[in-house]
Amino acid sequence: MSWSQRLAELGIELPKVVAPLGVYLPAVQSGNLVFTSGQLPMSNGELTVHGKVHEGAEGIVKPEQAHDAARLCALNALAAVHALVDIDSVTRVVKLVGFVASAPGFTGQPGVINGASNLIGEIFGPAGQHARSAAGVAELPMGSPVEVELIVEIA
Repeated sequence: MSWSQRLAELGIELPKVVAPLGVYLPAVQSGNLVFTSGQLPMSNGELTVHGKVHEGAEGIVKPEQAHDAARLCALNALAAVHALVDIDSVTRVVKLVGFVASAPGFTGQPGVINGASNLIGEIFGPAGQHARSAAGVAELPMGSPVEVELIVEIA
C-alpha cells in the first residue's frame, strides 16, 4: 500500500503547503533526505491556536489543545514533503523536532509533541519510528504554542 493510499484509508487529506512567513523554503532535499522548515498549526492561512502551554491557568493553551496543534503541524510538514517530492517517495521518517511555547513550570513537552509523533506512526507504521526532540521555548512565531519539523528519507 502506498502512503497516499494509507492517508486515504485513514481519511486524512494533506493540506495545502503553508506559505513561508519569511525568506525560506517549506522543504529542501539534500541527497536522499528531505528537511522541512518548522511548521505551525496553520489552517487556511490562519494560526488555529495562540498562547503558551500549561495546565489549568486561564488564558493558557491546555496540553490537550497543544497536542492536537502538534498533529496539525505534522500534517503541514507532510504537505511540504509531498509538494517537493511526493509523499509516496518517503521510505522512512528519520527525525521529528518539536518546540513547545511553555509557560513557566510546564514540563510536559514530550506529551504535547506526541500529537505529531502519533500521527506519523498512524500513517507510516514501522517506517514512521523516528528519533525526536521535544523542547520547551519562551516564544514561537505568531504566538504559536507549537512548531514541528521533520527529516524524512526518500527513495
